[in-house]
Amino acid sequence: MNSLANPPMIVMGVSGCGKSTVGNMLAEELGATFIDGDDLHPVSNKVKMAAGQPLDDSDREPWLATIGEALSKSSESGIPAVIACSALKRSYRDLLRAHEPATLFIHLRGTADLIQHRLDERNHEYMPSTLLASQLNTLEAIEADEPAIEVDVSQSPADIVAHVASTLKTR
Repeated sequence: MNSLANPPMIVMGVSGCGKSTVGNMLAEELGATFIDGDDLHPVSNKVKMAAGQPLDDSDREPWLATIGEALSKSSESGIPAVIACSALKRSYRDLLRAHEPATLFIHLRGTADLIQHRLDERNHEYMPSTLLASQLNTLEAIEADEPAIEVDVSQSPADIVAHVASTLKTR
């Protein structure tokens, strides 16, 4: 699939929903660049999360600005990026779109039980599973005027990528 025909994308959702896995596979499918938003966190955010403390808006703002700049630069290069980023609040998504208005959000949704199970099965560098509740409390639903594709994460990553790619073809 030609990456120039696709918008830059944020694969979003709470920790453990599969953002990095799906984002990487989707970027490969679309011929886009994959960026893991976790890699763009400042050290202070990583330290705070590793200590089991949820990030607040002031922690997230510079991180989101960095992600927004990466979206914009990727579009300017002609090869849109697929970036894994929680983008939990509408205001965060608006900030990202302020950098790159064409951004499409791929929202990976799942039950708290399913995601907790996934978190319990993995060892993340700095994101303990105890922060899931705070992420679920922070998560704001996609609104009708936001460009998004919502996908249930009970499907396999390959099925999610196929669904997104198919949906993009019909847009």
